Order: sequence, then structure tokens, then C-alpha cells
Amino acid sequence: MNIVNLILAIFIPPVGAFLQVGASKHFFINIVLTLLGILPGVVHAVWLVASNQKG
Repeated sequence: MNIVNLILAIFIPPVGAFLQVGASKHFFINIVLTLLGILPGVVHAVWLVASNQKG
């Protein structure tokens, strides 16, 4: 787990998700979740970083 990705996932969820998985389906899911509410986007981005998902 990269600490920079984790911090970005908390404060700017789509950027943290993009740095972790690139322009994949998880990135676009994170954008939708963030638009629906910041908390779902943060949870999803932190999950991506913590589980070490790759594109």
C-alpha cells in the first residue's frame, strides 16, 4: 500500500483510484460514486488502495 495513494484516495478519491488502477472500470465507478456523494467515493478508493487492486 502506497501512503501517497492512500492520502489521495481520502482527499481526492478519483485521483487516488486512477493512480492505483489507471483508466479502468474501477476508475469510472469511483467517479460516479464520488458524484453521488463524497463518502462512497472515498470508501471505494480506499478499498482499491488497501486491497492493492491493479487495473
